[in-house]
Amino acid sequence: MNSTLAFLSGGGEMGQRMRDHDWAATPLGAPETWPQSLRTAVSICLNSPVLGTVLWGPDLIMLYNDAYIASMAERHPLALGRTVSEVWDNTWETVAPPFQRAMATGQGFAQDRVELPIFRSGRQETTYWNITATPIRGEDGSIVGLFNQGFEITSQITAESQRSAAETQLKALNERLAEEVAIRTEERDLMWDTAPDLMAVIDFSGVFRRVNPAWTRLLGYSPRRLIGRHVNEFIVPEDHSSTVNAYERAARGEQPLVINRFVHVDGSVRWLSWAAAPSGNLTYATGRDITQDKEREAELERAQAQLRQSQKMEAVGQLTGGLAHDFNNLLMAISASLDLIRLRIDQDRGQETGKYIEAAQGAASRAAALTHRLLAFSRRQTLAPRPTDANILIEGMLDLIRRTVGPEISVECSGDQQPWIALVDPSQLENALLNLCINARDAMPSGGSIHIKIDSRNIDVDSARRKDLPPGDYLRLSVSDTGTGMTPEVVARAFDPFFTTKPLGMGTGLGLSMIYGFAKQSGGQVRIQSTPAVGTEVSIYLPRHLGEARNDRALTTTQTLPGTNAGETVLVVDDEPTVRMLVADVLQDLGYRAIEVANGPAGLEVLHSEIHIDLLVTDVGLPGGMNGRQLADAGRLRRPGLPVLFITGYAEQAMFEDSQTDPGMAVLTKPFAVAKLAARIRQLLPG
Repeated sequence: MNSTLAFLSGGGEMGQRMRDHDWAATPLGAPETWPQSLRTAVSICLNSPVLGTVLWGPDLIMLYNDAYIASMAERHPLALGRTVSEVWDNTWETVAPPFQRAMATGQGFAQDRVELPIFRSGRQETTYWNITATPIRGEDGSIVGLFNQGFEITSQITAESQRSAAETQLKALNERLAEEVAIRTEERDLMWDTAPDLMAVIDFSGVFRRVNPAWTRLLGYSPRRLIGRHVNEFIVPEDHSSTVNAYERAARGEQPLVINRFVHVDGSVRWLSWAAAPSGNLTYATGRDITQDKEREAELERAQAQLRQSQKMEAVGQLTGGLAHDFNNLLMAISASLDLIRLRIDQDRGQETGKYIEAAQGAASRAAALTHRLLAFSRRQTLAPRPTDANILIEGMLDLIRRTVGPEISVECSGDQQPWIALVDPSQLENALLNLCINARDAMPSGGSIHIKIDSRNIDVDSARRKDLPPGDYLRLSVSDTGTGMTPEVVARAFDPFFTTKPLGMGTGLGLSMIYGFAKQSGGQVRIQSTPAVGTEVSIYLPRHLGEARNDRALTTTQTLPGTNAGETVLVVDDEPTVRMLVADVLQDLGYRAIEVANGPAGLEVLHSEIHIDLLVTDVGLPGGMNGRQLADAGRLRRPGLPVLFITGYAEQAMFEDSQTDPGMAVLTKPFAVAKLAARIRQLLPG
């Protein structure tokens, strides 16, 4: 191979195109006639990885281009033999000048980011190039052409454009976000400054860090006075603990709600309802002034209290009418009987006084029963509970109940053969049962039937909630009738004190109230189910007692007094002279020696003396600063084990909790029969 053409032997597509090219047709002539500089340039072209290579002749005629350039000149295939203006006719004014200067001056050039429109795949595209051109000199040094190379940077420019567009978009987004943040900040600040509610930022130790202007408007405190100080400095002392608990819960991540009272700068108090939420190491709290709401609640409570007082006075009026009628009848029977007894004695007709004595005693017993109803209603009666078998108790009452309700009404009894035992006062349970049967009789003026049922019930949680009872085992005693029934409105008020549907003088409205009070005092409950024109069922629930029943009957009221050993001394303490006299006379008739005093200090003086005392009989309510229970306790310090009998119209719960007394003590409720007093004394002084 001719040495001058050795450089044409390069491999690849470009080398092949160089060898196949008709160089004789070009102004440069055959390659062997080319100047050394051109051969060097072509050699560089063949070995350069840079895409886009063109050889321009003296008149800027394209003598050679590579395949990359040819592919972009679809309108002029290969474009060989054409001038630069013909090849790039649409960009001639932009592209030609530097080529012309290079040909004229012999100075090469380099241009970046040259924009060239090309046709590719049948459509025009805008491309970008970095271009270099180097003059080619002949043997005589004259410029015979240009060696032109171009590197397409369209993808980079597109990427830059996209990046620039993205940056512009991001900048616009940031600007919009900043604008929105500014708007939100302005809105937040405006809300903070104009909000009618209190807003505060406090740390987890309860110290103010920031407050809004509402504090000044509502409580009179400036931010300077609040920030850095503890919240409890401005809260009433009773609400300190709840406030501390609230911000401690916030520190644990909770969102507490709390109501407390803040002290206004003028010393008045404002009620505030707070909602708080933690963020970071701070708590953000909003407080609403609810002082007017609280004042309205207080006003409503006062109005309700006035209404209750009015209702109470109305009930007292009803009670007064009923009790006045009942007690006037009872007092009339007693007073008239006593007058007739005195008259018959003056007439020397003492043998005729028996019926008057019985009449007076009957009236006194009925008065005592009415008083017991009042005490049961007020839950201040003294109960004597003992394990009771309700079956045996009811069995002993059936004849009395049947006689009381009359022959027009049938009375049936059913239930468990061995019901659970209840710890209850048997006499009060008897009174409650008799009252329920009398109410049932009054609801059946044309006759009907009464059904008494006893059963054992286990009350689960759901049933206990409905019945207002603790869950557990209960004895249920129910009385049902086939009478007129009650409307829901009447059932709702059935246990109200003094409420009655009977005419004035026919009832005090204490029957069901007494039963309710007795059941509650015994640890149980009473419930009513009633349907108008069908009938009513009243159920008494009493807690189960784990033990054996005591079925001894109550003491009878006989006038036969038991004997006693002579010489026993009883100290009687009562502020009522008549009661003292009667008790002392009974004691003397029994053979006891009685010492009478009128108050607690006088009784304590006797107990601290050397006088031998076998029994203390004392009223509970005594004047002189010492009640009967205190007297008994003080006397037992000096005389351990001294028997004590309390006689009282009612017993304060503070003195007899759950109606229980210490060993060697007993309670007798006024009024009482002489035989019962004697029997209790003999129980305390066996001889």
